[in-house]
Amino acid sequence: MSAVLKPGDLHKITDDLEMQKIKEYRSREAKQKQASKDLHEAFLSRDIHPEVHARVNNAVRHAAEQGLTELRVVTFPSDYCNDGGRKINSFDPDWPQSLEGFAKKAYDYYEAELKKLGYKLHVQVLNYPNGMPGDVGMFLKW
Repeated sequence: MSAVLKPGDLHKITDDLEMQKIKEYRSREAKQKQASKDLHEAFLSRDIHPEVHARVNNAVRHAAEQGLTELRVVTFPSDYCNDGGRKINSFDPDWPQSLEGFAKKAYDYYEAELKKLGYKLHVQVLNYPNGMPGDVGMFLKW
């Protein structure tokens, strides 16, 4: 016959379970932080696709066929800006200087190739989680 579990044994079972939950939470949190870091590094190092002209043509043609006059071409977290998106959020005329990585490359492509064709670029903060700038959208307009 087995002995009845003592309260101390039950507390140990509960404590062990809580410790396992904490370890799992910390592991998930570490994986999420690493994934976020990897995504940011990929964004910083990403280049304009070699077939950018064809891609832009296809995208704007498809949008125009749907009756649209603008197209969101890039979305990224405001944290990817060197000022956390403040210049974009406040409509500072120097907002392009806050861009980094792929956003900067996309802006430079717009300036070099699309602006002279009559396209316009609109950049804005799209959401405000916890009252702070969240995602930024870059919109190509015609």
